[in-house]
Order: sequence, then structure tokens, then C-alpha cells
Amino acid sequence: MASRGWVLAFRSVPGVWRRVAHTAAGLRGPCLRRGYAIGPAQSPPTFGFLLDIDGVLVRGHRVIPAALEAFHRLLNSQGQLRVPVVFVTNAGNILQDGKAQELSSLFGFKVDPDQVILSHSPMKLFSQFHSKRMLVSGQGPLVENAQVLGFQNVVTMDELRTAFPVLDMVDLERRPKTTPILRNDFPAIEGVLLLGEPVRWETSLQLIMDVLLSNGNPGTGLATAPYPHLPVLASNTDLLWMAEAKMPRFGHGTFLLCLETIYQKVTGKELRYEGLMGKPSILTYQYAEDLIRLQVERRGWVAPIQKLYAVGDNPMSDVYGANMFHQYLQMAKREGTAELGAGGLKKQRPSATQSCTSILVCTGVYSPKDPEPMEPAQRGEEPPFHGHRDFNFSPGLMEASHIVNDVNEAVQLVFRKEGWAL
Repeated sequence: MASRGWVLAFRSVPGVWRRVAHTAAGLRGPCLRRGYAIGPAQSPPTFGFLLDIDGVLVRGHRVIPAALEAFHRLLNSQGQLRVPVVFVTNAGNILQDGKAQELSSLFGFKVDPDQVILSHSPMKLFSQFHSKRMLVSGQGPLVENAQVLGFQNVVTMDELRTAFPVLDMVDLERRPKTTPILRNDFPAIEGVLLLGEPVRWETSLQLIMDVLLSNGNPGTGLATAPYPHLPVLASNTDLLWMAEAKMPRFGHGTFLLCLETIYQKVTGKELRYEGLMGKPSILTYQYAEDLIRLQVERRGWVAPIQKLYAVGDNPMSDVYGANMFHQYLQMAKREGTAELGAGGLKKQRPSATQSCTSILVCTGVYSPKDPEPMEPAQRGEEPPFHGHRDFNFSPGLMEASHIVNDVNEAVQLVFRKEGWAL
């Protein structure tokens, strides 16, 4: 059964995409400083960039050299961005302001907070849940992030396990030494907010299950688990992501897979989401499109942005999402499909965007290699599907419009396509 809300409308959209490899030489140069605008001799941009961060601009805490070269091209002589740029990451364990400051420090020009989309940023649109008492899972500044998103009453895992110490039983060192008195004054939890991968997976998996199975009252117990269960909002479905290690690391999608499997095994039913955010969700790309439009208005650029170029390293999130959004734009243009926002609400203004082109780089999760004699494709088998179950597997959507070595080559490719000086 499909997830409710945003995912449902896009599960069955087919798509076929052609893979085009392209490379170009890069030039080195210093990054310039601050802000964004256009140079006096440059026409207003009609295109913008959606840049992934991990695996495209950085690997862990290390800047990828090609990213410095790319920003040298993207900045004018005053150190101002020549085109609108939004950084779209599936990370979520940092505040939006903090991520903007981090990027500013790494690349030497001012990145504003509204140029950064974290995996959970579109949760701001789910106002129907903002007043509910929500259990929040993840790490980093969880409470602060939830409050920035609009959630007014959140409960952390630590607060829940402190209130009900008998629930967390895996770690022998944390088990209560005596039998505590059961509390009956703990307000019921009304939903679950999954902002990113937690640190103690066994604790979070256990307590989330307790909340869902008890209808928000984990100190009690129910003879039959309620279904539909309490609302669940989740962000970042990446199974894997790339850091300094040679091999990809588990992402929040792996944690979600564990939770979904446990829920299915225990109840015989499917865990359902009120919303799935982060790439490849359509909602994330519409949210990015709105931030691009705000940049254009703020800078006084008169031409609408008609083309978006999404640069990423993960075929399942970056490429799949960009291709799915492009397909949605084409369907909307062709059939006059109403543009929807969170919860099926109409967007306040129509989209000027006509296309979203996917560009895959080879500096992160994706790594090109010569096919082996016994590759799955040569045996007539499909490659393993690393995406979330609610985004049905469409192999064509994982094929990028362009494959380049790095983000600098991606910028050069786009500038040539748009007739801009390198």
C-alpha cells in the first residue's frame, strides 16, 4: 500500500532517460567573496543550479578541489553569484543557519540560509502536525530543528526513555537495576518525526515501535495494535551516502528500512508515512524551485528561471529525484495537471520552470567502472534497487541526462548549453 500524502501521486509515473557522457577540461582559480548579482555585461539568468553537497562539493570535512573551480566560474568579478543556486542536501543533523555558515567558510562567499535545503526543510509546509505532540528521532540539534520547522511540542528519545526506563532493554549497562514505578502522567504522543539517522538505533527502533503499537501511550499496552497508526513524517530516504571512507556508509534510508521491516514483521501491516521528504521527493524539488524564485526576486533579475540543473552523486536520490521532477513538469505542461503542495494543497503561484536536467558526478556514491563479464545487466538481471519502497523502481529514472567527472565539469557543461562564457 502506498504512503499517503505526497508520495502517492508519483509512484506510478514511468520514465525513460538517455544517458549521455560528457567531460570537459577545468581551470583553477581563487574563489571570490560575498553575495550574488550579475555582472554589468551579463544578461539575467534563465537557469539555476540545485547542488548536492556530500559527494559533490565535499567528502566528509574535505572540500573537493573541483568545487572551488566550479565556484570560481559561478562567481563574477565582485564575488557574486551569476546565477541562482540552491544547495539541496539529504543531511539533516545541523541547523539550516549552521549549514549556510559552514558552506560560506568552506567556499569563501556568503551563503544565505534560504539557499540551503536540508532533508527535513519541507516539513515546514505540514502545518497540520505542528501543534501535535511529536516524538522526534535523529541526532544533532533535534529540538531546535523541530522548532524551526514549526513543531511546538516535541519529545526526544532520551526524554521518553527517562520517563519509561523499562522500555530500553538492549544495553545491559542502561537497564534499570530496580523496578521503577510506572508513570501515568505522561501526555500521549500524537505522531512521530524522523529527521535523520539516530546514534543508538536499537533504542530508537524500540521506542518508536512502542509508541506506534500503543497509540502514543508506551507506558500502557494495547491488546491490538491500532491501524492506521499514528502519523509518521520522515526525511532522507538515502540508503547510503559517501564520506571519507572508501565505501559508502549507511544512511537514514537504512534506518527506515529497519523500522518498516520490524513493523511489518510484528503487525503484519505496512508502515505508512504522511510525508516523505528529501531527495528524491517531488516536494523537495518544488520547495527548491520556490527558493530559486525568491533569489531571483531578491536580486532583481527580471527573467523567470525556466531550466534547473540538478547536480548530484547518488543515482537513487539525486538523479532519480531530478528526473522524476522533470517528468512531473512535462506532465503538468502537457496535461495541465494542477500543481500540488504538501497535503495536496494548491501552490500559491504557478511554476515557470520547464525542465530539470540531471547531472551525475563521479566524486561520491557513483563510481564508473568497466563492466565485468558477469555483471547483472549482462545476465539479464536488474541492478539492486537502493531506493525507498514508496518510490517504485523505474530503471530509466536512475539514468542521468549527463555524466561528468565532477561539479566543475558540470558547471562548464551547463554554461556551454546556455551560451554563457566560461
